Amino acid sequence: QEQLVESGGGSVQAGGSLRLSCEASRYTLNTYRMGWFRQAAGKKREGVAIIDTRGWTAYADSVKGRFTISRDDAKNTLYLQMNSLKPEDTAMYYCAALRVFRRLPEFYTEDDLENTGQGTQVTVSS
Repeated sequence: QEQLVESGGGSVQAGGSLRLSCEASRYTLNTYRMGWFRQAAGKKREGVAIIDTRGWTAYADSVKGRFTISRDDAKNTLYLQMNSLKPEDTAMYYCAALRVFRRLPEFYTEDDLENTGQGTQVTVSS
């Protein structure tokens, strides 16, 4: 079974940075649309950033200019570089393979996610 494993989460102060990684087994990431999603306590999971097979990217308005999604094809790993972190970025972060194309991360629903990892927790303190 295909697996996605996220890592890199942690606790940081506001204004800090983290880089999340998503390693894939039995997936060749550059043949899939991929995305990062997050779920804060008591809230629905929401799309943060997406990347297609050609490297085209899109971001949620809440993270635009602060987060960068990228992919290392040689390592078959997806990344999310998060800068200028805010307390409202606190959430469990998941990478996901995407079944369909949607223009913005916010447009994705749970049914659009083909597979996700177990998540990595990001906590930002003020």
